[in-house]
Amino acid sequence: MPHSPLCSLLFLASLSLATAANFEIVNNCPYTVWAAASPGGGRRLDRGQTWNLWVNPGTAMARIWGRTGCNFDGSGRGRCQTGDCTGGLNCQGWGVPPNTLAEFALNQYNNLDFYDISLVDGFNIPMDFYPVNGGCHRISCTADINGQCPGPLRAQGGCNNPCTVFKTNEYCCTNGQGSCGPTTYSKFFKERCRDAYSYPQDDPTSTFTCPAGSNYRVLFCPLGEPLLPLHMLPNTTANRY
Repeated sequence: MPHSPLCSLLFLASLSLATAANFEIVNNCPYTVWAAASPGGGRRLDRGQTWNLWVNPGTAMARIWGRTGCNFDGSGRGRCQTGDCTGGLNCQGWGVPPNTLAEFALNQYNNLDFYDISLVDGFNIPMDFYPVNGGCHRISCTADINGQCPGPLRAQGGCNNPCTVFKTNEYCCTNGQGSCGPTTYSKFFKERCRDAYSYPQDDPTSTFTCPAGSNYRVLFCPLGEPLLPLHMLPNTTANRY
């Protein structure tokens, strides 16, 4: 019996899926979040909705974030108030700060996954990020950072990291390893989200590992956020794409 090309393709697809990691992206916010992933694209998530994203082993410098205040047309073109990426629903590239980031690299040194929550691009949505198979650390950043944001860092819909605002080595660490340290502003973030990156060289307390082959969950608004920010009140004229 001749070998079927379709069977080969199905076998390869199932093999790829078996070794890929699943990222379950859940919106628990009382408002719509347009989830974004690099690699992965984007997806509209109303409250309670989930996007299951499969990521290939060996993927590095990857990130997932939420966008708010978006309005897209029927072709998926439009803009977001926070986290906008290339003006499209289906992201090609990284988002515009401020945006809370879930970052990861799969199957790296010693066959480990590396993962973190980063506020180096600022904060827009509370987030939990954790492996679902147990035994590894759950990272949580649920403080009211937007409401408590220092005046110079305030942005519409979020709170900027000082690097975005001031663009100096003190906050951006552009002169290399050891050229910067904690600042008053980074301590503001760290005191509220102790496991998250508060400045670019905050590695010792902010990077976590889990065995390769783990699956993960990114949860927007883990506490539900009962108070709806004014800028996220439903807009009846907004396109629902």
